[in-house]
Amino acid sequence: MEKRNPIILIHGLWNTSSIFSSITPQLDNIGIDYFAPTLEHSYGMTSILDLTNKLNELILEKYGLEKEIDILGFSMGGIIGRLWLQKFNGYKRTRRLISIGSPHKGTLMAQLIPKYPFKGISEMKINSKFLRGLAKNDFFLDDIECINFFTYWDLMVFPSWWTNLNFGKKISVKVYKHRNLVRNKSVVDKIIDEIIL
Repeated sequence: MEKRNPIILIHGLWNTSSIFSSITPQLDNIGIDYFAPTLEHSYGMTSILDLTNKLNELILEKYGLEKEIDILGFSMGGIIGRLWLQKFNGYKRTRRLISIGSPHKGTLMAQLIPKYPFKGISEMKINSKFLRGLAKNDFFLDDIECINFFTYWDLMVFPSWWTNLNFGKKISVKVYKHRNLVRNKSVVDKIIDEIIL
């Protein structure tokens, strides 16, 4: 089997890296190296930029500046991964971005959250300055294979189709809870299928 890129697993708000416990055993089975750091969101008070800075430090520590990698982000993790690709030249070394239930266009669930002290959550408001800035720089992702997983019954990222980027592959799955996007066996199987393609 060809040597596959290591995959960085980025969890979302109110999660730790253990949210990927249904995915990592399968990656072990097929021999794909992965790195799943836990980032300190502080209940949504840490800005997405600060989380991305931390992620960048951890990636450099683990893989250096040049090793090719893939990114898989769940929920806010997909936004962190997307910012890392743009801001830290990640696009130069990344083949694939898989985002799962990530509020790329914001979520109504964030609308009522005050900017202070919940900076990280408020950056996911619909049409936020932060998300507009991200969208402006999406040309950095032109050469990256982007895959978006979402469910129409997502109550955390609402409306659910706003999870999708304007480009890349969109895969709709049938689960009823946000976290089941990375916990449900049939969805995890589909994610693994995309990883090994």
